[in-house]
Amino acid sequence: MADPLNTLPSGQVITTSLHSEVQRSYLEYAMSVIVGRALPDVRDGLKPVHRRILYAMHELGLTPDRPYRKCARVVGDVLGKYHPHGDQAVYDALVRMVQTFSSRYPLLDGHGNFGSVDNDPPAAMRYTETRLASVGHEALLGDISEALVDFTDNFDSSQQEPVVLPAQLPNLILNGSSGIAVGMATNIPPHNLGEVVDGLIALIDRPGITDEQLFEIIPGPDFPTGGEIIGTEGIYDAYRTGRGSIPLRGVVRFEEVRPGRGKQRRNAIIVTELPFQVNKAGWIEKIADLVNNGRLDGIADIRDESDREGMRVVIELKREAQAQRVLHDLYRMTPLQTNFGAIMLALEDGQPRQMPLREILLAFLNFREETLTRQYQHELDKTQARLHIIEGLLTALGNLDTVIDILRNAPDGTTAKQVFQQQFDLSERQSDAILAMPLRRLTGLERQNLEKEFQEASTQRNELQRLLNDRKELLKALKKELRSLKKKFSDPRRTRIPSAAAIAKESQQLAEIISEAAEEEAILEFTQKGYVRRSSPRSYQRRQGKQEAASTGTLQEVEDVILQVESALTNQEVLALTRDGRAFTVKVDDIPQAQRQAKGVPLVRLLPDSVPSEAGAVVRQILLTEAALEQDLVVVTRQGRIKRVPLKEYSQLTGRGLTVMKLKDGDELAYAVLARAGEHLVLATSGGRLLRFEIDDDNLPIMGRNAQGPQALRMRKQETLVGCVAIAKESSCVLLISALGFAKRMPANSVTLASRGGLGTQAFQFSLKSDTLAALTAADPGTEATLITTADRVAQITVAKVPRQGRSTPCDRILKLNKGESVAAVTIATLPDNGSNGNEG
Repeated sequence: MADPLNTLPSGQVITTSLHSEVQRSYLEYAMSVIVGRALPDVRDGLKPVHRRILYAMHELGLTPDRPYRKCARVVGDVLGKYHPHGDQAVYDALVRMVQTFSSRYPLLDGHGNFGSVDNDPPAAMRYTETRLASVGHEALLGDISEALVDFTDNFDSSQQEPVVLPAQLPNLILNGSSGIAVGMATNIPPHNLGEVVDGLIALIDRPGITDEQLFEIIPGPDFPTGGEIIGTEGIYDAYRTGRGSIPLRGVVRFEEVRPGRGKQRRNAIIVTELPFQVNKAGWIEKIADLVNNGRLDGIADIRDESDREGMRVVIELKREAQAQRVLHDLYRMTPLQTNFGAIMLALEDGQPRQMPLREILLAFLNFREETLTRQYQHELDKTQARLHIIEGLLTALGNLDTVIDILRNAPDGTTAKQVFQQQFDLSERQSDAILAMPLRRLTGLERQNLEKEFQEASTQRNELQRLLNDRKELLKALKKELRSLKKKFSDPRRTRIPSAAAIAKESQQLAEIISEAAEEEAILEFTQKGYVRRSSPRSYQRRQGKQEAASTGTLQEVEDVILQVESALTNQEVLALTRDGRAFTVKVDDIPQAQRQAKGVPLVRLLPDSVPSEAGAVVRQILLTEAALEQDLVVVTRQGRIKRVPLKEYSQLTGRGLTVMKLKDGDELAYAVLARAGEHLVLATSGGRLLRFEIDDDNLPIMGRNAQGPQALRMRKQETLVGCVAIAKESSCVLLISALGFAKRMPANSVTLASRGGLGTQAFQFSLKSDTLAALTAADPGTEATLITTADRVAQITVAKVPRQGRSTPCDRILKLNKGESVAAVTIATLPDNGSNGNEG
């Protein structure tokens, strides 16, 4: 076997620990992404890919007065010279600089299909054409050269590329920027050019200007798609700290439209502007889904009438619908109102920094002052070099006879140049210029032109020296340049910022509408298959009168079973607890009004998309009344973990919901009951054991949201938890029902009072070895238990008719089941106005 090849010379192997190498390599990778890809430079507001695209187009001569060129040509040049990454990434960046709905002041001018607000993809790069836009050419590239900005080698050291462009405007906040780096992100909103220029001039004139005065000049972002900014608190947070949430909503108006010939006119909501970065087609589809799923009422039709003149989306309303209320629902449930999360993060001196507005403007002014200084110094050097040459030429013309004599007698040009330097005290460059002077320069007119050029160059030199020696004069020139750019490229503000009085008036009108709706009563019905139905008390009573009650003890096949009925107000909330241990609230008013015999909508459809869509995803729903909020929530998992938390912590949740209990892998939330301290909790296992203990801080202390909770009781192998109920006093009874239809009613105090975590007491004697306990519920007088079998058959049992027996007494069979059929669930139905929430078993 041949010896392995040793490619490393002696002493070149460096031993290092794995975690140190991974840490170092990851930090290098992270900084490479931060500096080289994801974050813009505070000076020109560009990421490397955008800077390289603009410079490559400048080199190609694609100025605004030249014809368009294929985007594929531009992308090819960028890839081959400066940006060795994917062509699609370069083209996507190019497209974004063309789109008028993405950039407030597009830096490129495009010809062809570059996408739309409907998220239509742009045409392939071989079809589209582009060139520099005027603002990009003049305000970013200008007279770019190595004299103005620093250049560096490209990826293979075959070309030079600029480190930064000599921006004359703060592009970072004019067009904004967004990007995700490693461990950080930036999301800078665009602004109005005229306002930003006024802010820069104010900072130059009054360096000590207060934030409030600066914010009056720059009142807020100006998005390319318009819209309205609601309130200024988020703007000021972003401007002061570099981070803030800015509420942004679309612009709407109310009109009367005629749907078609012969039809009556209807009220309609007309949307003419959408918030920044909202996909119009996706937004319309979202509204249609909400309407079809019954979550959004009052809309009869929606159509897109947008054209080249602008956006127009018509939302026709039903006759009985309140336009302001429907608009409020659109703001709340769709992206017609969004929050722009501003993170003003950019690179300063190669380091990422979160910067307030003032610091961004000052960083640009410092950069622009430095650029102007380099530009004027470069122009001064050129002017002085030219003056030096002109002085030599004028000296030669003043001594023309001597110059001709020297040239006539000199054996060669080198000798003549040396004689010129010695006799007239000229430099080598001046002597070379005399030797290169054509004969036509000897004419009188040419002499006059040289003298005129000398005077102009002298004036220019004095002016440049004045600008460089006096900072005030330099800043005056900077202000003049800014005003010129403002006059050329500024346009009116597109995004409106309503006054605080207008917002307050709108909020008051909406509050009045909602308060009127809050007076409405409703009946909520929750079914076994996870549906919820909302109806008025009158329609509920009318429907109940037509239905025939099921015969006691007789199994009947039904389509769905109502497990819980609640009398509620439309301003109240329903708390939904899911199997994965999370809690969400649904406003009663958001539950669609049921039409006649409709079965309602699945409750999970009213929850966020992160909740699984299957019917059993919701374990328990609780109407959050004042009485309920005074109680504690006790939750138990399938593996027997238990936890107690105050119910009031779960009212008025956001759309993200809250965690009720942190679950282990393979576990799920099984039961949830309302209880108060001092009550007793009874748990049952499938083996017929019951554990009763008092709810207090020793047995069941109140815990935080992310706690897993202790073990409620010890379970044997093959056992599962089948019931959990809270009882107010020891004289209460509980109802036990087995899978094969056996049942008994027994006093709760016949079960030994123990501590949490115990083994429990055997309380159910099985007549058949194959039988197991199926459910445990409260046995309140005057109630009926609904039994649901695995064959989707239902029977109602009067609880008082179930024999009351002791712990050791054999049970009676109350239900005759078919072969292979068993009891799947038992519930005590909640009746309206009885103040109870019921317990599902």
